[in-house]
Amino acid sequence: MNICDVSSLLVEQQAPEHPYVEVVRVPALSVGVYRLPVGATDHQQPHTEDEVYYVIQGRGWIRVAAEDREVATGAVVYVAAGVPHYFHTITEELAILVVFAPAEYTLAPQPRTTPDS
Repeated sequence: MNICDVSSLLVEQQAPEHPYVEVVRVPALSVGVYRLPVGATDHQQPHTEDEVYYVIQGRGWIRVAAEDREVATGAVVYVAAGVPHYFHTITEELAILVVFAPAEYTLAPQPRTTPDS
């Protein structure tokens, strides 16, 4: 069993240079908390896994493919693997619970290795 107190994590996770903290990782999924302050730029690239975002607190917008939607506390957003997406126009600091299935980067191409000669 793995239990994480997200309330405590939100207090501890203040460093803007580390906006994402993974709290659970098993082969089938990974879970983390993502923080974006007011006015932040979200530099995400499409992931190789499906994602679910749950907005713990805050307000802003998310663009998924070519569609923009406002998100606020309590919103749940599903993003399919490979679909471009990012948060923008953040008017209240966002704290977001992120679930990747399977675990983040599990399906990413692995670098090829060659035997040493």
